[in-house]
Amino acid sequence: MKITRVTHICLSSTDLERSEKFYCGVLGLTMKFPFMKGEKHIGFYLEIAPLQFIEVFLRDAAQKNIEPQIGHVCLETDDIAALAKHLHSAGVETRTPEPIMGADDSWQIWCKDPDGTDIEFHQFTPTSRQFTGEPCMVNW
Repeated sequence: MKITRVTHICLSSTDLERSEKFYCGVLGLTMKFPFMKGEKHIGFYLEIAPLQFIEVFLRDAAQKNIEPQIGHVCLETDDIAALAKHLHSAGVETRTPEPIMGADDSWQIWCKDPDGTDIEFHQFTPTSRQFTGEPCMVNW
């Protein structure tokens, strides 16, 4: 048996419309299908790439405070500088004004989704630890 990929990450949202605008409108992901409970829209599946998804479910503020939350979501990009410009032009604040080189030798820039979940964007380099397998030395 072998694990071959991440199929989805599940996130909570206190406002599905706002989350859809961020993930589909700003980030350009595709709505794959909604989750319905009777007539009520309770969530949706977003496609990142073939068979890679983000699952988003509606949570009220009280539930969000007691349910476990994901630490962050990392999405790969092929042009991190262009992505940073796109985020800024859409009014999305990032941790740093420009992408930075991470300890793993991958370019990165971070923002938050509308519900405060950290989103990390990666652009791999030929020396990224994800390719070389070398130890990643951190100073944080």
